[in-house]
Amino acid sequence: MPASPSTARAINDRLALRLLQQEGPLTAGQLKQLTGLSRPTVADLVERLTAAGLIAVVGESGEQRRGPNARLYGIVADRAHLAALDVRTEGVSVVVSDLLGAELARASVPIADDTGTGPAVEQAVALVEHAAKEAGAERLHTVGIGAPGLIDPATGELRDSSGLPEWHRRLVAALQERLPARVTVENETNLAALAEQRDGAARDRDTFVLLWLGHGTGAAVVLDGRLRRGASGGTGEIGFLPVPGTSALPSATDCEGGFHSLAGSAAIARLAREHGLVAAGPAHEPPAATLVRAAAATPDAPRSARFLDALADRLAIGAAAVVAVLDPGCVVLAGEVGQAGGDALAARVEERLVRMSPLPAEVRASTLGGDAVLRGALLTARDGAQDELFGPSPR
Repeated sequence: MPASPSTARAINDRLALRLLQQEGPLTAGQLKQLTGLSRPTVADLVERLTAAGLIAVVGESGEQRRGPNARLYGIVADRAHLAALDVRTEGVSVVVSDLLGAELARASVPIADDTGTGPAVEQAVALVEHAAKEAGAERLHTVGIGAPGLIDPATGELRDSSGLPEWHRRLVAALQERLPARVTVENETNLAALAEQRDGAARDRDTFVLLWLGHGTGAAVVLDGRLRRGASGGTGEIGFLPVPGTSALPSATDCEGGFHSLAGSAAIARLAREHGLVAAGPAHEPPAATLVRAAAATPDAPRSARFLDALADRLAIGAAAVVAVLDPGCVVLAGEVGQAGGDALAARVEERLVRMSPLPAEVRASTLGGDAVLRGALLTARDGAQDELFGPSPR
């Protein structure tokens, strides 16, 4: 059945707005050419979107002939402000942006282990409010949060996970109470995968697995362009994967003895010390990332080479299990450690996978590193805000 006039208008408006986001400011003539719509239809949608405060004249094209067709229209970026949070066990980072995703403010605050739940939540909320004020945002439209732990697929809420501080769960509710904004939360590794697919190492892949290597370990699974969360939201809890080379088995409440015992930051740091490597880095970075970066900078030096080989042996165990089950064709080594290892580490892991598995799998290093979680949270916040402001998606 043909679309109703109102549905057709919504589809046309959304198409024009997506083009303006992708291409930047355009004239009415360029919109006509790119959309294939008639001149009167384009004129109507430009008038409609201008009246709604979604687009405005931002200049003129270089054409000699002046007039309505020479005006450049662009999305009103300050129509809405967004915030993205990366919530770790040791602190919080926040970015505030406009509707197009341009960063306006960035801040972070450490939160000590002995900080009480109430004070920790207050520190995090105050950080967001201060960043929004610095960005000139009177109110935030959408806040996207990336956090460790499981997200309940039925409710979209962060589940109570052992080993994570109580303030993580309280923070979401506190932000919803204090801010007149829509607040969403997603597992940090899943957000990193979204960011790597949109802006990073997996831009050309619609099926891949992201292996997160930072303070902890995790994995995200993208199959046929869709992020897979599993029945309970636990897809990718690879830290609990039983593997050889550990002294015990993991339990339902403790991943020690699982893959985490081989590939977590503390385990990698111990491995580096066993190979005689030392390095100093920024306080906010996992020590393992500093050590891996130093080794990757001199991959042919004997100590560095032996360490990278031993680390690749460990990482290949977890990667091979994922490849054998999912056949993703591509594994991205992400997080601070994955980015620090770069091509030197990725090539070593791929070499071992070739020997261990009959299934081909390219191994790539993250191009976003630790910033991937913030980037993914901002992308989800932007997508959500635009879905609401730009009107219903065409079906």
